[in-house]
Amino acid sequence: MLTSPHKEFHDAILAFIPKNRIYTDPLRLFAYGTDASVYRLTPKLVVDVLNEEEIIELMGVADRMRVPVTFRAAGTSLSGQAVTDSVLVRIGQGWRDWRVGEHAEKITLQPGIIGSGANKILAEFGKKIGPDPASIDSCFIGGIFANNASGMCCGTSDNSYKTVLSTRMVLSDGTLLDTADAKSRAAFARTHGHILDGLTALRNKIMSDTTLADRIRRKFKIKNTTGYSINALVDYEDPFEILQHLMVGSEGTLGFIAEVTYRTVEEAPFKASALMLLPSVKDACDLASAVATLPVSSAELMDRASLRSVEGTPGLPDGLDTLDDKVCSLLVETRASSQEELDKNIATINAAFKDVKFVRPHAFTDKPEEYSKLWLIRKGILASVGGMRPVGTSIVIEDVAFPLERLGEAATDLQDLFARHGYSVAPLFGHARDGNLHFVFWQDFGSPTEVARYAAFMDDFCKLITEKYDGSLKAEHGTGRNVAPFVELEWGAAAYSIMKSVKDLLDPKSILNPGVLMNSDPQGHIKNLKPLHPADELVDKCMECGFCESVCPSRNLTLTPRQRITAYREICRLREVAPGSKELKNLETQYDYMGNATCATDSLCRPRCPAGVDTGVFIKSLRKREAGNLSKKVANSVADHFAGTCRAISFALNSVDKLHRALGTTFMENGSRLLRCVTFNKAPLWNRDMPKGGSKLRIPEIHSANPKRVVYFPSCIARNMGPGEEHTDRRTEPEAVISVLLKGGYDVILPKNLDKLCCGMAFASKGLADAAHKKEKELEAALKEASNNGQYPVLCETSPCLLHMKQTLDPSLTLMEPIEFILEKMDGSLRFTKLPKTIALHATCSVRKMGLEGKLEKLAKMCAENVVVPDGINCCGWAGDRGFTHPELNESALKSLRMQVSTCEVGYSSSRTCQIGLSLHGGIPYYSIVFLVDEATV
Repeated sequence: MLTSPHKEFHDAILAFIPKNRIYTDPLRLFAYGTDASVYRLTPKLVVDVLNEEEIIELMGVADRMRVPVTFRAAGTSLSGQAVTDSVLVRIGQGWRDWRVGEHAEKITLQPGIIGSGANKILAEFGKKIGPDPASIDSCFIGGIFANNASGMCCGTSDNSYKTVLSTRMVLSDGTLLDTADAKSRAAFARTHGHILDGLTALRNKIMSDTTLADRIRRKFKIKNTTGYSINALVDYEDPFEILQHLMVGSEGTLGFIAEVTYRTVEEAPFKASALMLLPSVKDACDLASAVATLPVSSAELMDRASLRSVEGTPGLPDGLDTLDDKVCSLLVETRASSQEELDKNIATINAAFKDVKFVRPHAFTDKPEEYSKLWLIRKGILASVGGMRPVGTSIVIEDVAFPLERLGEAATDLQDLFARHGYSVAPLFGHARDGNLHFVFWQDFGSPTEVARYAAFMDDFCKLITEKYDGSLKAEHGTGRNVAPFVELEWGAAAYSIMKSVKDLLDPKSILNPGVLMNSDPQGHIKNLKPLHPADELVDKCMECGFCESVCPSRNLTLTPRQRITAYREICRLREVAPGSKELKNLETQYDYMGNATCATDSLCRPRCPAGVDTGVFIKSLRKREAGNLSKKVANSVADHFAGTCRAISFALNSVDKLHRALGTTFMENGSRLLRCVTFNKAPLWNRDMPKGGSKLRIPEIHSANPKRVVYFPSCIARNMGPGEEHTDRRTEPEAVISVLLKGGYDVILPKNLDKLCCGMAFASKGLADAAHKKEKELEAALKEASNNGQYPVLCETSPCLLHMKQTLDPSLTLMEPIEFILEKMDGSLRFTKLPKTIALHATCSVRKMGLEGKLEKLAKMCAENVVVPDGINCCGWAGDRGFTHPELNESALKSLRMQVSTCEVGYSSSRTCQIGLSLHGGIPYYSIVFLVDEATV
């Protein structure tokens, strides 16, 4: 229940933000309030804003009512920048606009664009944005800018501070300023001249104190995100330039960034890497100091603990486990615009290192398949340490920076500090070329003794960095909550006073993200810590980083994988401490729909997860546990009478199709909605792209002398769903598959008792394990017989079914998807002609998990002149039958599809049910990819 002033704030913003974008229910407040940090604050309300106008009005209300607000981009920040116990303002589904400038020398981006998405936009021009954080596939531009995030290559020369050209910002009172617009600047000077005058006065104050000015210049020569970017007051005279550069790294404490224009940087297409092993950390750091003058784009240091954490990982160099305990590695990469320049770079680096004593010989490789394996070491450290940590502990990830000439000494001191405080597993790694080191260890925040240990470590850590080395407590992760109490310790009273003046000038009522970046409470960093309560062994390793969220089809509807896990952890905690409580019952009731029912269980989250957590498998396990006896009996009955059930479904589809033709689309849609309403959403929702029933499959003739044979298992979906009204080709998918196979000269063998066969996936996805296992074993036996115990390959046209078969059937069977079968087995026997049309292509989640999306695109480009692959659509959200039972999931997942395929005549995929939703929300007919191959070949 909201209380004043949040109740008044809630009521006021209802005037311009609809109720369905203002969240006050317990589950979403808890789940949406989670970020990647070790802090837990639950907001009073969460608001999704879609555009600049809403932000301006909302900020005005917050200013008048003095209600604190915190801005949230992707929530991948590690230092608690995006949690609050007041109002959390999330970037909603808007904020995705962009503009590329002339010659791609600049790009204008709204804050809701994912970092790697900006680079995809620029890729065709050979350009990219400067910042390259490790979370670039998940974090938003808003967070990259607000934290001045950098990365392995950008250093201090290409970060947001150095590459920002202009910004549109909304200040704490709701005032909009566009620094690229002379009219906007003039209006701001009239209404907010005191801010410009105040910034000029602060600059004059610093410049009159040469000691302070020199200190600021010196500290920003290395990476530094501790406190505000007060180097702006030294680097610029124009108060508008000072203001927009102060916004960089301000973590939402000075204003909201509605748009940023970056200077782009070149993306060198030629790369080579080498893993160099040195006797000690100091030796590696000394070498890193040398690379600063060489053509090296990145030099990643990894100490022995880092290497030990990834030992045994497939694909990594042999012999890592035999290295001495003090050995340290440097992973060096060089980039160039041509092969000749790359070769010259490698020669220059090798010449410079000719007298260095390495533990083992090394060599640069420019082969992507080889250097990618080397980078797996660097990328695998966090995953490995996260996977090793005890259940219930959190991962602490920190980053610091030192003057490059003292890096080796500092790294050794850090290792001693870990040992002194009992952190035995604490890999030290990072961007050594920039004097920037990361370390990671696990920490129990549920134990007062352990919290005290962490507090003592932080005190010693901060003193070491600031007093001995005058380094940066935060190099690139942002100040956040955990270093906010130590900003003055690092900077000293004079600089800290300047920072306080900046905050008072731009946020005089202190309503923007209080407690972040500056905090007068010396214990602020050990308050509101987030213990990770044990929940389920399938998800206990989740670090709540949020890397999974950008690929989740329900991310804009209900919950993401991270949010599903954090909410379930809270449910498990309450089951222990408050069983039967109203709070617990509310969370469990909401979770049934938001956490369980609307999860597509596509498992695309797993490849994105540093700890390898598969939320799809977890939700399936919940469904299995919650499946009642009646459901199990019904499932077993269906499994036992599968052929009859399929005939009934096909008959029903044909009947509904006839009804549609007789009554019309409008009547059917309205009637279906009414039926769904009166059954409280229990009845499946009909849509205009529903297929008619399947037709009986003709058994192809077998030629006994033909050595080319394939077993074809048409999935039950393909057998019983025919074309939809939108399809001009009225054949079923099995008919198209057989046509292609016969063109390729193959004899096609169908398994016996085909009508009774099913891969079991439809049962398994609902947690009905017994029925699923029964069908899996039946199919396995039938395929073994048909393939002569694995002598012939087995083909299935429905990629989700094929993936399930690969996961559950005897590995002696050679199971293939049409994409790989056509490319690997039939390329020489089919003659392709590119069709003069523009097509859309959708790689299903199963195709992606099998690593076939590249091959799917290759096959499509062999068949059509123009192929469009929509961006940001990884899973269509149909999820088996949930497109019928929970159509809102499919609609949300495909919200941007229609616009992206508007120039296409037709679309192709590899799952009949997915194609229903794709046709419905794309506005063009979608077929199986085999139809395209059949049309383009002879």
